[in-house]
Amino acid sequence: MTALGIAEITLESRDPAVLASFYADVFGLSELTRKHDRIWLRVGERCRLGIWSPGPKEHRDRGGRHVHFAFSVGPTDLEALAERLRSRGLEVEGPVEHDGGDRSLYVEDPEGNVVEAWDFFEAADGARTGTDALAGANNGA
Repeated sequence: MTALGIAEITLESRDPAVLASFYADVFGLSELTRKHDRIWLRVGERCRLGIWSPGPKEHRDRGGRHVHFAFSVGPTDLEALAERLRSRGLEVEGPVEHDGGDRSLYVEDPEGNVVEAWDFFEAADGARTGTDALAGANNGA
């Protein structure tokens, strides 16, 4: 068995509606479903972002040393995204150019989660060879 990609990411929020609005407004995600204290947003064709209210852990999970996630974006989208984020009063790091020519920007969402927008799979080596380009590379490490 080989995993085919990321199916979902789930974040915790004191106010799921506010955080869902942030991701819809800033990253253009659309709502899939809303039930009680859980909201699911569409991320591309095969992934969803869950925003849940705090509660007991379901699977003994916890954060790590450098917890973040990245959205794949086109290279021409980074500047417009950085401008949109800054116009909302958010502190943005980047776009930062990595070895190989790909670029990222980083922002914290209203709950303090670090979100990266990365053009790796649309520019540089990632556009040609996908994740194989990351083998042995220092991209993001």
